[in-house]
Amino acid sequence: MNGSPGTTQGLVSLRAGQINGCGWCIDMHTKEAAAAGETAVRLNLVAAWRESTVFTEAERAALALTEEGTRIADAGQGVSDETWAQVRKHYDDQIAALVSLVALIDAANRLAVIVHQKGGFYEPGMFAAALN
Repeated sequence: MNGSPGTTQGLVSLRAGQINGCGWCIDMHTKEAAAAGETAVRLNLVAAWRESTVFTEAERAALALTEEGTRIADAGQGVSDETWAQVRKHYDDQIAALVSLVALIDAANRLAVIVHQKGGFYEPGMFAAALN
């Protein structure tokens, strides 16, 4: 993704977790982002990204897509034309990856919420060995 893929992916994942009320995902994505060097200020402002100055235009486009894509049932119209234009401006050939990330993180959030997976005990990198 544009600029710093890991940073944008972390912000998108965290915001979706916040919207979906997934304590497990919020815990994991906050801790992983911090371990990767994300600042506490930015992590604390993700929930209020529209009212903050610490995110780039590209990150703001990704966060808007995340909110509108995650809240399809609330918004009724899905992703707005304005948001889609901003995403296209900043993500060009990475749009499919960004859309897939939003859809997949929403699915993971729902699974964790359904089975009452609680946040609080995640440690950064705890699943790294399973991925190697």
